[in-house]
Amino acid sequence: MTLVRARSVKEVADFVQARVLGDETTRLTGIASVHSAGPGDLIFVDDEKHLDSALESRAAAVITGDFATGKPSSKPLLLATQPRLAFARAARLLCPKPQRKPGVDPSAIVHPSAKLASDVSVEQRVVIGEGATIGEGTQIGAGSVIGAKANIGLNCDLYPNVTIYPSVRMGNRVIVHSGAVLGSDGFGCVRDRATGRYEKFPQVGRLEIEDDVEIGANTTIDRGALDVTRIGRGTKIDNLVHIAHNCQIGEDVVIAAQTGLSGSAVLENGVVVAGQVGIADHVRVEAGAILGAQCGVPSNKVIRGKGVVFWGTPARPLREYLKELAVLARLAKKD
Repeated sequence: MTLVRARSVKEVADFVQARVLGDETTRLTGIASVHSAGPGDLIFVDDEKHLDSALESRAAAVITGDFATGKPSSKPLLLATQPRLAFARAARLLCPKPQRKPGVDPSAIVHPSAKLASDVSVEQRVVIGEGATIGEGTQIGAGSVIGAKANIGLNCDLYPNVTIYPSVRMGNRVIVHSGAVLGSDGFGCVRDRATGRYEKFPQVGRLEIEDDVEIGANTTIDRGALDVTRIGRGTKIDNLVHIAHNCQIGEDVVIAAQTGLSGSAVLENGVVVAGQVGIADHVRVEAGAILGAQCGVPSNKVIRGKGVVFWGTPARPLREYLKELAVLARLAKKD
């Protein structure tokens, strides 16, 4: 990737708090993988077994770990405790996201009572409802709809065709990718036992999204039925995820694509959820637990074990799951 402007190795090292071995004046003009790097590119390697390939590449400099100390190199090395993290931070310095031009496009429809900070960017065909508030530095992509009394914080970035329902509250530096729908009604129905027909249960609660959350494309998050659905600070949600009404998602949670959470599920801080996981209603996943791909968690289940990987349906610790598979394999051989 070509950068906005070149930076010296020293500038990058100071920014990511890395120690430099070699020429600090080398200019960096791009970032790349080891295999695609060209002259001027910065690359990273976080495993010693890949270090030789990195040093033999065409890259200008390498972010790596202390294991590279004493290794002969014609390139400057930036030694970091966490090379992958340092590379991610360096990328923010070297190729910052382009800023959209502040102002409201003439095709946008903004209610007179809406409050927009002076440097907000509102693109083509955006609709902003009555009493909505949008903070400084926020960018609203083309075709997005911001409902009445929605409150969007500072420096948020909404990509095209995002729908924010009325009264949603969003913190600062939130990123919402295209097609996401935030604050829609939950799936709540009451069955009339006399007739067998279903009637809608009230969906009049709120959705609150805290600071530094990222929400993927075509993800949907429902408002609470009577209370609140909450997404905690720093949580990262992939594409095509559904979070139902009254769910409580803690801080620094990671949820991968095609996962679904039923109503009133709770994910505590630091939980990791892999792709295509199904979480039933009133489940609690305690802090730091890891749900492997395609596992299922039945209603009212409590998952606990910081750093423990759970797998299968119903979800159980991976070691236990693998033992069960081994027993089944032996039984199959006996047949």
